[in-house]
Parts: sequence; C-alpha cells; structure tokens
Amino acid sequence: MTAITLNLNPLGQLTDEAFSAICEANPEIKFERTADGALVIMSPTGGETGNRNSKLTARLEIWAEADSTGLTFDSSTCFKLPNGAERSPDAAWVSLARWNALTPEQRRSFPPLAPDFVAELRSASDSLEALQAKMREYVANGVQLGWLLDPQNQRVEVYRPGQSAEVLNSPESLSGEEVLPSFVLRLDEFFDLRQPNRLQPGQPEAIGFTSSTHRLGSSASKSGSLLL
Repeated sequence: MTAITLNLNPLGQLTDEAFSAICEANPEIKFERTADGALVIMSPTGGETGNRNSKLTARLEIWAEADSTGLTFDSSTCFKLPNGAERSPDAAWVSLARWNALTPEQRRSFPPLAPDFVAELRSASDSLEALQAKMREYVANGVQLGWLLDPQNQRVEVYRPGQSAEVLNSPESLSGEEVLPSFVLRLDEFFDLRQPNRLQPGQPEAIGFTSSTHRLGSSASKSGSLLL
C-alpha cells in the first residue's frame, strides 16, 4: 500500500476535528496522521495483499471469538496513539478490560489507545523502512506485540517492548505469546499465494482448537494452541 505524506503545517495545525472531518468527507480513502500533524494518504491495496489482509483478520477473529478476552479490528480502524499519531494497522486486538474503559463516544470515534497487538502486512509497493518506523512507534506507544509480515522476502519482524526487533526468516508459524495466548498463525498461505491447496478434495481447511474443551480438525497438537 503506497503512502503519500502531506505536510500541512503551512496551512496551520491539523486538529483532531479537522482530521475527523477529512476522513468523514472522503470515506473511500484511507488516511493516517503522523505525530507531528502530517496527513498520510494510503492507496488501495492490490489483489494479493487484499487477500492476505482478509486471511489475517479472519484468523485473528476466529481465535478472538474462542478466547473471548478481547476484540479484533481490521485495517479500516484508526487508533489515536498517546503521541498524537492516528494509525490504522492491518490487524489489531484490544483486551476487553481496556476497551470497556473507553467511553461510548471514544469507541464510536477513533479509539484513543494503542492496541495490545498489531500486525502490518507489507505490500510490494510499501517502504520497508517506513513500516519498521511505524512498528517502533506502535511499541513506543504501548503495543505489547507487533508483527511485520514481509511476504516478498518471506520474513517476519516481531516487535516487543524494550527489545530490538526479532527477525524470522521463512518461519512456518507465529505465536501470539502471552499477549494472544494459544494463538498460532500458519504462514505458508501468506508467503506464497500460488502454493497449491494441499488438502484433499472435499476436506475442510483445518482449524485446530487444541484445548481440552475445543478440538477441531486434524492439525491439533498438545501445546494448547489454536492453529489457524
């Protein structure tokens, strides 16, 4: 997703009200705002990136419904971070305790918090450096776990507070760790959409709940994880 950043300082400060008005007047365009008030215009994604985004949010939502401790959000949601930036990660999760602490008005508008978990999916036109800077911004503002998925290079960068990014080359899966307990994201379909479906005809895609109370499909292990 190519981003164009506009410096509006010569016209005055871009206030919260002005940013909200711009978003409402142009619902077909995705906007972000940097901490210093610059307006970021995001272009639409291509087919492969859109498909990967859909899979990512779907897998996270399936886990969240089973876990019941938080809510998921897709790339259309804009969060107001503590530093003043307003960002829309490709996928996000917020604990119920933090979500319920918001007022009804805050929930309806751009939620004034950093999600507990975020994921960004790099498209062919995305600047890696810009996405890495965004991931560092997320963690600096309170995100507890962040994934930067780079399908072109079959690489993932994992971001955690107080640590350097962990680089994983061609990993088979990702763990939600303590932030998303038991969530495991399988990565083969994100790294190569051309890969043939390895399931037998008529066999449903495996979604494995491996706790003692939920067990679906044949991919379950003894780890207590939900493999999606």
